[in-house]
Amino acid sequence: MIAGVMAVVLLLAVAAYACGGGTDYGAGFWDLTAGGAARGERPRRLIDHAMEPVWEVNNVWLIFVLVIMWTGFPVLFQRVFTTMWLPLALAAVGIVLRGAGFALRRPVLRLAGRRLYGAVFAVSSLLTPFFLGAAAGGVASGRATATATASTDAWANPTSLLFGLLAVAATATLGAVFLAADARRFAAPDLDRYFRRRALGALAAVAVLAVVTLFVTHGDAPHVWHGLTHGVGLVFVIVAVLATLATAWLLTRPSGAWSRVTAVGVVASAVIAWGMAQRPYLVPTSLTVAEGAGAHTTLRWLGLVTLVAVVLIVPAVAFLYWLDTHGELESLTDADLRRDSP
Repeated sequence: MIAGVMAVVLLLAVAAYACGGGTDYGAGFWDLTAGGAARGERPRRLIDHAMEPVWEVNNVWLIFVLVIMWTGFPVLFQRVFTTMWLPLALAAVGIVLRGAGFALRRPVLRLAGRRLYGAVFAVSSLLTPFFLGAAAGGVASGRATATATASTDAWANPTSLLFGLLAVAATATLGAVFLAADARRFAAPDLDRYFRRRALGALAAVAVLAVVTLFVTHGDAPHVWHGLTHGVGLVFVIVAVLATLATAWLLTRPSGAWSRVTAVGVVASAVIAWGMAQRPYLVPTSLTVAEGAGAHTTLRWLGLVTLVAVVLIVPAVAFLYWLDTHGELESLTDADLRRDSP
């Protein structure tokens, strides 16, 4: 019983990181595609200001995932980090370089230095979600087995590649939707239109990739395909589809209200659908939740510590998000968006 509860907690932590951290990766994606210094100056200034209050905080969900994995499900942790060490190592390097690039690109005075750190931030924001998604695809397709080696096939297979592309498209959607909302809050209608168009394009890419992924999993990950087309997994797939349609509709409305909520619903529902589709396995079809769980005493203490952490951390993070989205932190004016770089 407790192993199943902790597995659900692990899945929810993955969904939280996909939504919270994914928003930041999406902002980095649009930083990469913003264009040259002159054309991309205003979008990049908005990206900098939007990310500053929360980009480090969003990594708390990644810490949740890692702690629950290695403490509550050590067999899963060992298999995943043995077979998927290369994409996970590349993702870890990307997380570090992305943070360093974002933190250092603004204080640097020389133009060449700002461009270098900006490129590091943007490229890392593209590669990190791709490799994390590729590792997740390797797990979903059942390739993280006890006898599997760290071969290219473990993560460079059709399901992994599509999961990686889906991760990039989903984070791009989240980033654009949130940036459009920030542009409205800062009374920058041109940037609102700019990011709305990109959000709609990224959302269309998510829809297309999701359909292709569903067809590919039929042959490459049959257990997950069955789970996505039956039972609870299908319910969350339907929720994700409805959230996608709602997000597209809201992005075409003048106010754009609630588009952030529905966009988060798209990504969160998709992640939960994947987790529900794998039941009762952690790795289809070789490792069940019961087989991968740690000792009962360990799980009990992990559950207690997780409960305490949630009670302490979730309200604080939610309050920070509220302050940021309601303009209670440093304001940004159109003059800030237009001012010359240092």
